[in-house]
Amino acid sequence: MTILDSKGRLLGKVSILDLGAVLVILLVIVGIFFFPGTSGSVAQLSPTQSVEVDVIVRGLSVRDPEALLQQFQEEKKTNIIIRNQPYGQVEIKSVQPLPRTVIVPQPDGSVKALPDPRRDAYSANMLLTFGGKAQKTKDGLVLGNSKIKIGTPVELEGTSYNFNASVIDVRVL
Repeated sequence: MTILDSKGRLLGKVSILDLGAVLVILLVIVGIFFFPGTSGSVAQLSPTQSVEVDVIVRGLSVRDPEALLQQFQEEKKTNIIIRNQPYGQVEIKSVQPLPRTVIVPQPDGSVKALPDPRRDAYSANMLLTFGGKAQKTKDGLVLGNSKIKIGTPVELEGTSYNFNASVIDVRVL
């Protein structure tokens, strides 16, 4: 009796292809259950820490900028979206209106930033500071599932507003 017959069966009973398929399936099961590896989830990296994030808003078109500032101070919460990924609500710690300035060249060749004499009642600049919980990684801070760094665009959304801002500072408390 030969080990391999003319039909590709071992000892005339088991096909080599069937045996190979069973071996591959067993190796996959062993690989999944006994060697699962590390997960790629950012949420399991480290405990959360309190952070403060400063964002700047320039040239926001709004009919009544003072009413919007008042709304921020009354509500004390806003929803943020970081890189098109909703994070949730954050606490608004402070809102500061920023003056509009114009760069004016001086006779000696230097330049100065002076208050803008043009009156644009429908435009606002402001600095918002909000607080949240983030994880610290080797690449920086992660708020929700998105990295938060200087220059990161964020979207602020509330009951009567939805606009973009840019991160200018991130502090761990």
